[in-house]
Amino acid sequence: MRWAGPVLSPRPGWRTAVGVSAVVLGWAGLTVLPPALDVSFTAAVASQSVLVAGVLIVAVAALRRGTPGVAPAAGVCGSVGAVGVALLSLGSEPATYAVFGALLMMFAGAATALDGPPEDSSRTPVLRSVQAVVVCAAVVCAGVLALAFGASLGLASYEAAPVMLVVPAMTAGLGARLRAHAVALPLELTGGAVGLAAIVAAVEDPPFLALVLALCGVLAAATALRPERREAAGYLATALFVLASWVRLSASGVSSPEAYTLPVTVPALVIGVLRRRRDPAASSWTAYGAGLAVTLVPSLLAAWGDPHWLRPLLLGVAALVITLLGARLRLQALLVLGGAVLALDALHELAPYVVQVVGAMPRWVAPALAGVLLLAVGATYEKRLRDARRLRDALGRMR
Repeated sequence: MRWAGPVLSPRPGWRTAVGVSAVVLGWAGLTVLPPALDVSFTAAVASQSVLVAGVLIVAVAALRRGTPGVAPAAGVCGSVGAVGVALLSLGSEPATYAVFGALLMMFAGAATALDGPPEDSSRTPVLRSVQAVVVCAAVVCAGVLALAFGASLGLASYEAAPVMLVVPAMTAGLGARLRAHAVALPLELTGGAVGLAAIVAAVEDPPFLALVLALCGVLAAATALRPERREAAGYLATALFVLASWVRLSASGVSSPEAYTLPVTVPALVIGVLRRRRDPAASSWTAYGAGLAVTLVPSLLAAWGDPHWLRPLLLGVAALVITLLGARLRLQALLVLGGAVLALDALHELAPYVVQVVGAMPRWVAPALAGVLLLAVGATYEKRLRDARRLRDALGRMR
């Protein structure tokens, strides 16, 4: 008698469990095999690298097919194996180059394999996220290779910093080529992190730090040529160039605050003039306030502690010119900032003489003068109040 019932087959859950178990147990067994057999360092590194490549291939294939469970398990095993073999390779210079170069090629190959459309289109966001992580790992491997190359040349850490900037330069070029691709931004951000590591490596030597900051500014300025990166990269380039000039001045022993602030003030004022030409209704505080304050405030603080007469004199002349320009052009920021700095600078310079004059007068003169002043203000209170309101209205009408 022939059985006509349904053919029994393993449930999907069992198939997933079997696949995950096979991947994890196989990876774990092959990982502990080299130490168990007491193989040489070279054989251990080579076998672990091949194992990482195999697990990554399984992970990519499972991701593209949408195999549940197997892809995450293989990805975790591959990640742990990659970290392990990377740390193991640091014991030898040739092994470091071989392993990190192989990992770079593996991650780049995995990113390329994940770039095509998957069999299940609903898994596209997952693939793009994994692809971004793999691309970032490839950039990190490239950064380690650049650092190792600098060490092989016998360079100190700060001297190897410019070599590390090759990586952000390459990622900036690849980002410009990829443009709107999902991995373009993670790629460039990871390259920027390598650039930040180069800056940290150069901190111990100020001249090299200034060079590295300037080179990073050049890369940021080149990135700012792209419309989609213009605003963020433009601000970053400006900050890097300013920091580079400040570090260079500090390394040269320059302590005058104007040398640090004027390179910021001049471009800021130029940008403010261009904005006011394009938009005459723009506030003078928005256009000129920050640029003027960057130089006037530090210079005023330096003048108050300066025993000589040259800086206060130059600051007073500059503040007077700014105040007159503000009154002539009816610009509130120039008038207020220039007038305030001029008044404080004059107060600082006249204070010693005022103290001498007050000290030479009889003690009853100061209270008498204060009383006369109060009587005069009280007698003309309404007029002074109207004058104050007219001044407020005049300032309010300025831009």
